[in-house]
Amino acid sequence: MSDVIRLDHLSKSYDRFELRDISLSLKEGFITGLIGPNGAGKTSLIKMMMGMIYPDQGNILMFGQNNQLNQAAVKERIGYVSDENIYYENLTVKQMKKVMAPFYTQWNEDTYMKYQELFKLPPGKKIKDLSKGMKIKFSLAVALSHDADLLIMDEPTSGLDPIFRREMLELLSEHIQDEKKSILFSTHNTMDLDRIADYIVFINEGRIVFNEMKESLSEQYLLVKGGKELLDRDVRRWFVGIRESGLGFEGLISNRTEGERYFRDTAICETPTLEEIMYFTVKGSETHV
Repeated sequence: MSDVIRLDHLSKSYDRFELRDISLSLKEGFITGLIGPNGAGKTSLIKMMMGMIYPDQGNILMFGQNNQLNQAAVKERIGYVSDENIYYENLTVKQMKKVMAPFYTQWNEDTYMKYQELFKLPPGKKIKDLSKGMKIKFSLAVALSHDADLLIMDEPTSGLDPIFRREMLELLSEHIQDEKKSILFSTHNTMDLDRIADYIVFINEGRIVFNEMKESLSEQYLLVKGGKELLDRDVRRWFVGIRESGLGFEGLISNRTEGERYFRDTAICETPTLEEIMYFTVKGSETHV
């Protein structure tokens, strides 16, 4: 199984933020979800992969090639979908497609027209007059029309209605049936990743918290709900994060086996969602209501 993306000791400093010593590999043939709170570094990481910004230290290999030295060859194999507009706003959809198509040797006009009809893209409408959701649909149509080996998607469901969001996830699941295709999917909506992701990369404050198979997270983490009388100083140390109220507490433990052994007869033990894992990890034990 080859790495479609490999990051080695990547660092990037800004005035008030730093990506620190990021080492990460994403496997070919899978959907990898990238999660984290606002400002965690997700978009900066993606922009470095795309060659839009450059790291201060470290190396980025895409398909085994240095992405800075082989930008044209690398981008030929990538479909990029972002909630930011990356197109010329005064061009129509049809004109913008004509600008984009020649950059890809594998461009398939029939495939593009299929998605234009499916997504109800108005060819004569200017990019600036499209809704945010329509701009994302146009990006997706382009990304799916040149046989990209890797889809990099930065908040792709932002601005989409729930019905099309579900349809898009089904499209991505179909796309990944070709085991040579891969998807990196960055989103705040962890429910989307609960449905389709194979691996989850969690980034917080510029550092990788974990890079795990999604299914293994349910074997590792435990959500506990109970009365505050169960908490003492030693027990609190077992928790990644705790949320307390007048009615009791709920908290996340990263050692499911030990947590179940201690709490199974005295508290409610559940499998946490991705959102709950992210919430309690980010907030830690400082959250109180």
